[in-house]
Amino acid sequence: MSAITLLDGGMGQELLARAGDRPTPLWATQVMLDRPELVQAIHADYFAAGATVATANTYAVHRDRLAGTPFADRFEALLAQALDAARAARDAHGGGRIAASTGPLVQSYRPDKMPPHDRAVAIYAEVANLLAPRCDILLAETVASVAHARAFIEAAAPIAARHGIPLWLAVTLSDTDGTVLRSGEPIAALAPVLGPVESLLANCSAPEAMDTAMPHLAALGRPFGALANGFEQITEDFLREKPTADALTARRDMGPERYADHALGWVAAGATLVGGCCETGPAHIAEIARRLRAAGHTIV
Repeated sequence: MSAITLLDGGMGQELLARAGDRPTPLWATQVMLDRPELVQAIHADYFAAGATVATANTYAVHRDRLAGTPFADRFEALLAQALDAARAARDAHGGGRIAASTGPLVQSYRPDKMPPHDRAVAIYAEVANLLAPRCDILLAETVASVAHARAFIEAAAPIAARHGIPLWLAVTLSDTDGTVLRSGEPIAALAPVLGPVESLLANCSAPEAMDTAMPHLAALGRPFGALANGFEQITEDFLREKPTADALTARRDMGPERYADHALGWVAAGATLVGGCCETGPAHIAEIARRLRAAGHTIV
């Protein structure tokens, strides 16, 4: 049997569901501003469910996302607030690691919106320098192209090395073809840029796409796994400028039991890191934890 790292599930959709507020383009950052206590509570629930890694609510905290809002001057403070919430939940739980998440620049799922390479490297370096001293893992999420991966790795790798923490990369895949990134590039095209990346995941894509991706991730020679979402699809409305979460619809057929079926399938294919993304919650993580233990795996 295997030692499995169990990450948490989604934060943004869980925050919106608990807050009951209308979504804004700032998404999870807006809820953190309005209801900061919910972030720590969600982290606590994931730890209680069996997760050993808390993903800090830093994904969408970018200067470009905050530009033109009343919070443009709170960039560093919001990163610190998100990390504080994760650390407080971890300390109360008595163990676990903090992964500081960095999302795409400008907009998720839109590799065409990536800034030029040098500009992207500078932006990611600023974020990594602020996150690295206070986390256990630097994690890039929803990486939609090789160019995106290259920019993040070039920026963050020396910073992660300086602080003695690992660099993880999570790529987002076509929902209909789990062998390619959302840019259309094959997963295999990541090989030349991965260098110092310790672990490789796929995130925020359909569970079925993750099933297909497993051998392609395994071929890149690193610990690998998946964090799937529970959306019906990434709609055209969500790909427009400054989208809100109400442009997306949750699947009704992806409850904890069925999601855990997929996750245990990834483990059977060699994955050693599993968790959830948007529209998965503590119940999904608890079911995965239960099933992993029942199958004789160790959660680390």
